[in-house]
Amino acid sequence: MNVLLALAIVLATMLVMEGVAWASHKYIMHGFGWAWHRDHHQPHDRVLEKNDLYAVFGAAMSIGMFAVGSPLVMGSEAWWPGTWIGLGIFGYGLIYTLIHDGLVHQRYFRYVPKGGYARRLVQAHKLHHATSSKEGGVSFGFVFVRHPARLKAELKRQREAGLTTLRETERS
Repeated sequence: MNVLLALAIVLATMLVMEGVAWASHKYIMHGFGWAWHRDHHQPHDRVLEKNDLYAVFGAAMSIGMFAVGSPLVMGSEAWWPGTWIGLGIFGYGLIYTLIHDGLVHQRYFRYVPKGGYARRLVQAHKLHHATSSKEGGVSFGFVFVRHPARLKAELKRQREAGLTTLRETERS
């Protein structure tokens, strides 16, 4: 087994997971799955949110791919890329958890980035949370974010068109 091929599969999977995260966030969490995601958009002092249940689905995808790639589970029917795809899903989930829950929402540590990519990530996610409903909104992806000025302009356009409602603190 070529180590470079395995690494390429892991990295490609992590890139694909950004698309999966974007689509599931926009169409599931802000769609029919809003009942679980709503508390993530509301201030609270609980350790866990219903929204955390979505991590179970990510873990199940990773575990499922590890199982599909395992000869111990699948025997001679094991699909060798499954292990590396499972590792890529796990890697994306780890990055998402540390950055989203840790850096952006400060659930695990307190650090406010002063500049660069980390600050842009935090700003983009805060603009995502500027809406008070599941309709409209910006920045549904996570790793690749648009410039905050563009996101602000998009939010303004949505508000003026009546497509979203901004929180009181975000109106200007």
